[in-house]
Amino acid sequence: MKVYNFSEHPSLVSQYLSEMRDVTVQKDRLRFRRNLERLGEIFAYELSKTLSYTPTPVRTPLDVDATCDVLTEPIVLATIFRAGVPFHQGFLRYLDNAENAFVSAYRKYKEKENFDICIEYLASPCLDGKTLVLVDPMLATGASMELSYRALLTKGTPAKVHIASVIASRKAVDYLQSRLPEDATLWVGVIDDEINAHSYIVPGLGDAGDLAYGTKE
Repeated sequence: MKVYNFSEHPSLVSQYLSEMRDVTVQKDRLRFRRNLERLGEIFAYELSKTLSYTPTPVRTPLDVDATCDVLTEPIVLATIFRAGVPFHQGFLRYLDNAENAFVSAYRKYKEKENFDICIEYLASPCLDGKTLVLVDPMLATGASMELSYRALLTKGTPAKVHIASVIASRKAVDYLQSRLPEDATLWVGVIDDEINAHSYIVPGLGDAGDLAYGTKE
């Protein structure tokens, strides 16, 4: 699996990440959600450079054709509830003709630090021959992402696979590289070296879903 790490190419991604990590700034849920959307937009633009385009004549008001490169690659944009929704929306603003898929994956705790990953909901179009872009803000262990990917494969075999995450642990990156197709691409804002005993990324930014939408019982 190929990895594109935005932190190795300084850009506005670093600015928005700094705000999302900051405990004082992240108290503003609206700003946190908007920063997730902004990162989705930037990620989508960079990813778009790898997609396929077809020269297409477009008639202008001067009654002349201008040849434009038009995106012709069929895309399915998928996300994992609930933290992934604003990140997904940023991607969708740029890849606005994409089909969409949604997966509900969550941690079901058996003990304080022991949990299984469960999926209760999946809605997806057929994936056969299409480009799957699966987005989720945080990759702590990589298990939720892999399970969601496997669930989506029940809807067909994509021609290409892109995974996008704002922050990933080194452990999650290594895990996905051993389990996803070799020609898949991971787009990540930054890779943190550690996860703690609760499987949260360190330094990370906390629970992205709670920061975007409020705490849950």
